[in-house]
Amino acid sequence: MRWLVPALVALAALSGAVLFWALGQPYAAGLFLAGLAAMLVAAFVIDRRSVAVASSDGMAITKPDLSLVAAALSLQKEAAAVTDASGALLAANAAYRDRFGLSTSPLGIAHDEESAEALDAARRIALRDGLGSASGISTISSPINVDLLKVGAGSGASLLWSFPKASKPNLLKVAAGRIAGTTGNRLAAAGVMAALINEEGILLAGNQPFSDRAVEDNHEGPVHFTDLVTTTQDGLLHLKREGESGPALRGVHIPVDPEKDSGAGTFLLFDATEKASLANSDNVQVLLELLPLGLALVDRDGRFLTMNTAFRVAGGLDVEEKPSYPGDLVVKEDKGAVADAVRRHARGPAISSDLAVRLGHNPKEPVALTVAGLRGIGDAAVLLLLKDNSEEAKLKRQIAQATKMQAVGQLAGGVAHDFNNILTAILGHCDLMLMRHTPGDSDYDDIQQIKSNSNRAAGLTRQLLAFSRQQTLRPQVLQLPDVISEVSHLLKRLLGETVQLKVKHGRDLGSVRADPGQLEQVIVNLSVNARDAMASKGGGTLTIRTFSVRAEEVADLGSEILPVADYSAISIEDTGSGIPPAVLGKIFEPFFTTKEIGKGTGLGLSTVYGIVKQSGGYIFADSKVGVGTNFVIYFPVHQVQEAEAAERTAVKTEENELWGSGTVLLVEDEPMVRKVAERALTRHGYEVITANNGEEALEILRRGEEISLLVSDVVMPLMDGPTMGREARKDRPGLPILFMSGYAEEQLRKSIDIDNVDFLPKPFSVQELAEAVRKTLSDN
Repeated sequence: MRWLVPALVALAALSGAVLFWALGQPYAAGLFLAGLAAMLVAAFVIDRRSVAVASSDGMAITKPDLSLVAAALSLQKEAAAVTDASGALLAANAAYRDRFGLSTSPLGIAHDEESAEALDAARRIALRDGLGSASGISTISSPINVDLLKVGAGSGASLLWSFPKASKPNLLKVAAGRIAGTTGNRLAAAGVMAALINEEGILLAGNQPFSDRAVEDNHEGPVHFTDLVTTTQDGLLHLKREGESGPALRGVHIPVDPEKDSGAGTFLLFDATEKASLANSDNVQVLLELLPLGLALVDRDGRFLTMNTAFRVAGGLDVEEKPSYPGDLVVKEDKGAVADAVRRHARGPAISSDLAVRLGHNPKEPVALTVAGLRGIGDAAVLLLLKDNSEEAKLKRQIAQATKMQAVGQLAGGVAHDFNNILTAILGHCDLMLMRHTPGDSDYDDIQQIKSNSNRAAGLTRQLLAFSRQQTLRPQVLQLPDVISEVSHLLKRLLGETVQLKVKHGRDLGSVRADPGQLEQVIVNLSVNARDAMASKGGGTLTIRTFSVRAEEVADLGSEILPVADYSAISIEDTGSGIPPAVLGKIFEPFFTTKEIGKGTGLGLSTVYGIVKQSGGYIFADSKVGVGTNFVIYFPVHQVQEAEAAERTAVKTEENELWGSGTVLLVEDEPMVRKVAERALTRHGYEVITANNGEEALEILRRGEEISLLVSDVVMPLMDGPTMGREARKDRPGLPILFMSGYAEEQLRKSIDIDNVDFLPKPFSVQELAEAVRKTLSDN
């Protein structure tokens, strides 16, 4: 009878979903199904546990069958999935598979590092608290929101992931609420009757004056708008309930969605007995101010009659400014097109059209100007609609910039990877030749010069990877004052005699975890930029300050980006020329520079930003033109664990003890790198077997060769290193593996889901390769 509980839960889920759907609440139905899907998972976990208890007689225990869970998820239209506690995908509905792929884990849908961290944080919170969520997750298509629900407890807990879509508001429902509510009352106070109709002309809502004068008291069922009003030959309207003797009315139709001329919208009815121009009346002006759209009325001569505040904001007009013609708002090239459109709609039929124009106050961003002909509103002949899309344009620019940054980062990573392979071969051959020469030989100095230049080239590749956050960091637990003390002597030489350097250290600074070499590069880059900014003023003062920021002080900083935590901060402040506000928002972009051609690459601050972000820190810039600039970097305080403390106090092994024994299987698709590594390992006592790719390496392993260590490149054609490593571990589960790659370890760790592997970044020297091999063998 174990099937009875899941079956009853499934039937309850279906009945509850149908009930909510019948009540007109599909979103509630979706949430109901998602919750009951979570109950199904819990039911299966409990059910399988009971099976495990009942199978103590030695019978085989099968894994949980998630077919019913998948069936329940399929009833939900929104994307949903069930994973284990680590985020591995167990079941997903069709909407999830169509949106994210057949086998993509929810943790793998993020399109950038920050979104991936946010998803993992939500997963941990859900495991801890039972519920978790994340919003604005960047994916390959568009940002999404994620809700998580924990099911079960302990190691057997599962997670239910749901991805609700941001539903578009029902414009007709919103408009109906306004017409029947406060907006309708304000229109009534101004003497305006308002009625909302749908695409079929059915009356949906009306304010109190319209309902009292036009609608019968005992009417039943839907009412068509044409059954309530009649039209005269002169374009005036009469309410049928009042008859021909009733007052004449003038009507204005405002569509709910200006982009869709579907007929659905609001009819505004005015008494036409007064001879005054309706376009200039207080009623129309009140109406225009109530609407959130930028609206203006134009007469037959093309002159402005009136406009609302939203139109002024969208057109970039001041409160006192009164333009005469619509063409005064646009650039010179668009004046003729606007004038022709206004003249055509003023004299032609009452239709509307859209026109792309560039406004004078912002000529770089084209906007849509809707021009519609009006009839029966006195002097008004044309209605203009202008939407303020500055926020939309800003979002488009940000998306374009993010796309550009991603493309540049991918290009930099690929270039650096190829360069690292070449530099590995050059440095390796230099080391091998230096083993055969001693100081004083004729070739010794030349070889050292080649090696020195190669190391400089390796530094350039690290700089390329830094601004794209793909470099390999070697973080250590350190104190910021110690780093500044190490680099202060270099800074005094770089700054020159015209710049005075001041260093101030705060108290109670917590330890941070960062790469000391990369942190020194950050300080040097910012200091050199400060020196250049002060050169135009003949010199100045550079102040480097360290201070602590407690968690309770973070809120006082007024930053929405900085999470609440304890920080150790560095402030680098100069008295230079400052950065204009228009430039300040672009300073961290790659290849952006204000220096002359040949005097700057535009990689300095982007490199700084990449290093800080990859180290888990935050950087902010504040500048005033003519006063100076201040960069502040916040690093979270690192809590030293007992294991780290023991590791720091442990006695290091002798660096010279690099000789070893055993057979090493070397897998590398680059012949020059493979040759250098083979010779280096052979010189240190190892027997080396080489393979050009992953398939060849697996064939060697299948022959039964005794292999002590597998050394492999990560990125290779046909079969990459991690795939080959997983296949090798199936037959040899204890095989030590050392991966080497020109890509960043932090990036590759996300794709290398293999336990107990070591990593060696390229380029490496012969000694670094021998040390890594010796360490990997000793750890295993």
